[in-house]
Amino acid sequence: MFYLLHGEDEFSSRERLKKLREQGKFEYNCDTYDGAEVALNTIIMTCDTLPFLSEQRLVVIDGLPKRKRGEVTSEAIPSSSEAVGTKVKRGKKGGKNAALTRAGFEKALAEHVALMPETTVLVLLINEALEATNPLLKAAEKYGKIMRSTLPKGAALETWITKRASSVGVQIMPDAVKLLANFIGGHLRLLANEIDKLATYVGPGGTITSDVLRLLSVQVQEARIFDLTDALAQRNRQRALNVLHDLLADGEPPIKLVSTITSQVRSLLMVKDLAQRGMRAQQIASTVGISPFIVDKALRQVGNFSMTQLEATYRTLLATDAALKRSRLTPEMALDLLVVNFGSSGGI
Repeated sequence: MFYLLHGEDEFSSRERLKKLREQGKFEYNCDTYDGAEVALNTIIMTCDTLPFLSEQRLVVIDGLPKRKRGEVTSEAIPSSSEAVGTKVKRGKKGGKNAALTRAGFEKALAEHVALMPETTVLVLLINEALEATNPLLKAAEKYGKIMRSTLPKGAALETWITKRASSVGVQIMPDAVKLLANFIGGHLRLLANEIDKLATYVGPGGTITSDVLRLLSVQVQEARIFDLTDALAQRNRQRALNVLHDLLADGEPPIKLVSTITSQVRSLLMVKDLAQRGMRAQQIASTVGISPFIVDKALRQVGNFSMTQLEATYRTLLATDAALKRSRLTPEMALDLLVVNFGSSGGI
């Protein structure tokens, strides 16, 4: 059996892989390989090995080799027997397929699927959608099962959130669903973690409300701060003041609010700098150590600011924080002045 799990929804694919592991009786016959590092002949030899004291062997390949410049099309790739016989050059990590292009790896692996013993269950997990002409798709259609995971959007995302809450034994109100969908978006792993945390708070059979969400979800609060900087970026002071006063009315401590805004502006500075160096969202998230959804929102905002403007704003925020701690201004007045002065010669 060959399971092909592909698509941009990496979280759902890994959830399906987890179920496949639980459903089978593989005992000690489980092997997992990094597709970008392991040699093809290692995978093939493992797939051809009969299970020990069990009915099946599970072989998981996580990812595929990276595409190389100038690689030939799959039609010009050697057969699996030729590919296995090709001498593999080993790099520092000792396992890279230097002799095969990604297309060659795909074609050789697809050809071997037909030759695997019936006791082998091969699972290939790919965090992208494959083209219809890909030989792995054709192999899965003939010898196994294709599971494509697509990121839900709009109403589908809200349905996913509702079902996820139900799966952990709680209910979630429609307004809370919309808050999560709007502020976190299609980052399913992040959504799942938030729902699990909220479910623990309300308890089995409980209900997640928007009030609970605002109280406990740091992600939602950070996203609401983005609404404030969005308004500031658009020079919409009235909307910025409205968002600010809503946050204060929800019980957000002024000093914490200034700290959060400062942290966000610092994130904007780092994201803009790394984006200008050519980094993509996922690379930025791992480099800076912030969640991907914050990076996505930051990338949509940084075009509204120059580095000089962001640096000036950051200094203004530090000065406001110091003034609050020294009680030179009332918290509400300090925040109002901060918003009103955005756009002046010293700030944004």
